Amino acid sequence: MQVILITDVKSLGKKGTIVNVNDSYARNYIIPRGLGVEANKANLNDLKLKNANTEKLEAAKLSNAQDMKRVIDGKTVTVPIKTGKDGKLFGSVTNKEVADAIDKAYSVSIDKKKIVMDPIKTAGDHKITIKLHKDVSAEVTVKVSEG
Repeated sequence: MQVILITDVKSLGKKGTIVNVNDSYARNYIIPRGLGVEANKANLNDLKLKNANTEKLEAAKLSNAQDMKRVIDGKTVTVPIKTGKDGKLFGSVTNKEVADAIDKAYSVSIDKKKIVMDPIKTAGDHKITIKLHKDVSAEVTVKVSEG
C-alpha cells in the first residue's frame, strides 16, 4: 500500500514523501497514529498543492533575501560605543547592536540571529557575515568608533 507521510517517520522517510508499506502496517500503525494517509487521488492532489505552495513561499523568501543583499552587501555601518583610556571599549559590540545599526542606516530589518560574528571588543573596522537565506549571505563592515 502507498502512504503519504504527514510527519517524519524514523524508519520510513521524511514528511511529504510517498512510501510503500504492508497493508497491515499502514492500517494498524501509520494511519491510526496520524503519521500518514493513504495515497489516493485526493490526498496526492493535496500533496501536490502543498508542495507548489511551499516552493512559491521559498522563492519569495529567496527573492526577499537577494533584495536585502543588494541593499547592504559591501556597505559600512558605524556603531558608536563608550571607550576608556587608550581607546579600550567598555563592554563589546553584539549582533543586536549591529542589527539595530543596519536598520537605522539602511532601513533593512535583520534578525540578530542571522548575523554571524563574535562580540567585537576592539575599536576599528570589522567584517561580518549575515546569513540572509540558506543560499544568500552578505558581508558588512562594522566600524566601531568612540561615541
